[in-house]
Amino acid sequence: MVHLNLNHAVSVERTAALMKDLFDLPVSQATVIKAGQMGANLLKPSVEDIGQAVVKAEVAHADESGLRVAKTLHWLHVLATETLTWMGCHPKRGGEAFESLALLQLFKGVLVHDGWIPYKALECQHALCNQHHLRELTYLHEEQGQAWAGDMIELLSHANHLDNRNCADDKTPRYASVKYQSQVADLRDLYDAILAQAQTENPIEPATGKRGRPKQSKATNLIGRLRNYSDDVWRFMTQPNVPFTNNLAEQTVRMPKVKQKVSGCFRTPQGAKDYCVIRSYCATMHKQGANIFESLVAAFKGAPPQPSFA
Repeated sequence: MVHLNLNHAVSVERTAALMKDLFDLPVSQATVIKAGQMGANLLKPSVEDIGQAVVKAEVAHADESGLRVAKTLHWLHVLATETLTWMGCHPKRGGEAFESLALLQLFKGVLVHDGWIPYKALECQHALCNQHHLRELTYLHEEQGQAWAGDMIELLSHANHLDNRNCADDKTPRYASVKYQSQVADLRDLYDAILAQAQTENPIEPATGKRGRPKQSKATNLIGRLRNYSDDVWRFMTQPNVPFTNNLAEQTVRMPKVKQKVSGCFRTPQGAKDYCVIRSYCATMHKQGANIFESLVAAFKGAPPQPSFA
């Protein structure tokens, strides 16, 4: 029941019906919900360990997405690596949630994210998702006819295909070689030149004397972000294991969105928290090649298999 309802997003009603059809075992919807609560209690210590392991990672991915809980908007917060997944739910989206959930404020490695401002307040290194930049650049190039955006797309795409994780020889990582560093410097010079041209074509709107900053165009806002956070844009080229995109975190929030479409919303905040525990464990075990159903069976027998934190 836990596997179907909380890991595969089958509704509570259909899960109960499947128990009757497959095993001739009539169960109520309340029994399905209680099974999820029991599973979350059993797996909570394992998920706490997963969270602490993610905090110690050199590179992690973060994202957040709206989640309906008891007919009000809450936020699903995600912190993930290639082998670990942690999820938490909170009524707030920004700093208050970060403080309450605690993990993000403890992280000191490289955090890959979409550039949302509250992430920038965290005391760690940052890497911006360039897939987001490519989408915005594509809009400016195709819908507004801005040629510089096409040049930037070509430049970032070319840089993405330079494999900075392979070795130039048996001892020197490519990203540490003089030749590679020279390539990066040339690309950065071209990047700055494209931004300079873009700024000329999209001047900043001057202050009008009214309160607040004047509204800027989408192009101007993007240019400012690419300029002001250029080191974060290029982190994927200058540090090992930092990817070009934040796809890992975006993929993590995809299944909870499916669950929400099936269920409509979570009935209680505790139900949402239980879901985060179950999904954190199942997603982690899936990444590490474990059989999720067998792992859940072992958990209900009192000995949940533990993920590797190496």
